[in-house]
Amino acid sequence: MTAFLVVLVIILFGVAVWQMSKIFQLSQPKPDDSSEIANDKDNNINGWLMMGFTIFTYLLLAICFWKWWDVLLPESASEHGSEIDSLMYVSMVLIFIVGFFTLWLLGFFSFKFRGEKGKRATFFADNDKLEFIWTIIPVIVLAGLIIYGLFTWTDIMNVNDEDDPMVIELYAYQFDWRARYSGEDNTLGEANVRLIEGVNQLGVDASDPNAQDDIVVNELHLPVGRKIIFKMRSQDVLHSAYMPHFRAQMNCVPGMITQFSFTPTITTEEMRMNDEIVAKVRKINNIRKENSKALVAKGEEALEPYEFDYMLLCNKICGASHYNMQMKIVVDTQEEYEAWIKEQPTLAEALKEQ
Repeated sequence: MTAFLVVLVIILFGVAVWQMSKIFQLSQPKPDDSSEIANDKDNNINGWLMMGFTIFTYLLLAICFWKWWDVLLPESASEHGSEIDSLMYVSMVLIFIVGFFTLWLLGFFSFKFRGEKGKRATFFADNDKLEFIWTIIPVIVLAGLIIYGLFTWTDIMNVNDEDDPMVIELYAYQFDWRARYSGEDNTLGEANVRLIEGVNQLGVDASDPNAQDDIVVNELHLPVGRKIIFKMRSQDVLHSAYMPHFRAQMNCVPGMITQFSFTPTITTEEMRMNDEIVAKVRKINNIRKENSKALVAKGEEALEPYEFDYMLLCNKICGASHYNMQMKIVVDTQEEYEAWIKEQPTLAEALKEQ
């Protein structure tokens, strides 16, 4: 403690000396021709720098569009995805237009009206008309976007019983996922983290009749064209179930159940034949091939070729292995899905084997 106090006193003494030196400098009379006052040369330099910065930003923007345009997500694989994409495109176009012209106005006016000796700026006490314009336009645009977004979100979250949705639970924990199918009764059994034991990794209440036919898996299979309701839980910290190709994301909150639903529209095999996906896979494998040469030269194994799969990711920074928290999603035809689900043991069967 004594050493800490000594260090603290030394730091405070240094701060006091520094402040006293600043006071001393301020008390000294300054010459009329102070170097701290901007002159015409300084104003010209800053004006040209602002124009240069504006042009540099436009060039950087053009390079980014040209070089990384292909890293965007391909077409959506869910029914509601087109609505999400439309909302994003409208928002991004508006942001791009406003940002483009705002940057130009900032750079141009900084250059055109840079300081000049003898020139005085025109002073306006107020301009009601101008203030009304630059207030009402953002209000209308933002209100339109918010209303558009609310209607889109309502359409996505509205689930009708007529859709005959399948119920699946997504269970998040550091640092993996499990999925629980609701079985033939399409009703999930009760669950609680206090019941986690052995093969019962999700804490499902084995005494609940609705839980007997539940199926727990570590690879998610979905039938194409069938609406799915995802019930989401977290065992430990805040996670976020993110399925980018389906334009779906919802937080998984400890102690509560959250929900999201969508209808898959494109099977995994169909998406693998998509021209955009084929080009992405080819590009990734070319990179892997080049990296494998260096690994082989060091005596290590070459990287395996990449094959496209839908993925469930965690979109919250949930800990040290957050980057590796993912689960494969396979969208099957109805026949393929039924064949796969028949091979999976129910919770009752798994508990008997334990």
